Amino acid sequence: MTRRTRVPELHEEFRELMMASFGQGSRGHPRSRGRTRLRAGPDRATFGIVGVVCAVAGFFVLGIVLGPVAVVCGWLAMGRGWAGSRPVPAVVALVLGAIDTLLALIRLVGAASPGYGMF
Repeated sequence: MTRRTRVPELHEEFRELMMASFGQGSRGHPRSRGRTRLRAGPDRATFGIVGVVCAVAGFFVLGIVLGPVAVVCGWLAMGRGWAGSRPVPAVVALVLGAIDTLLALIRLVGAASPGYGMF
């Protein structure tokens, strides 16, 4: 049989800490709304820059892969919508990625034709 000694102060502090982890603050104040969202993922500016890099690199190598990646990154950088302000890198990534994809498809179709390609 084990002997338990209870210290009321420690028990109350432990209870406050445990309840604080379940969203009930230790002093009764709720969290502010500004700090509740996690910022673990990349932001829109990063998506725009990654899209531009993929679009420019796609003109030289793997355009059929990097073009759609640039289009998706540009779309995510624009906030998945056409309304509102459009950052320049997002639009550049979207347009260059679409051109890159189109040129890659033309090259593939041209390479499959009997004339050994258009370029």
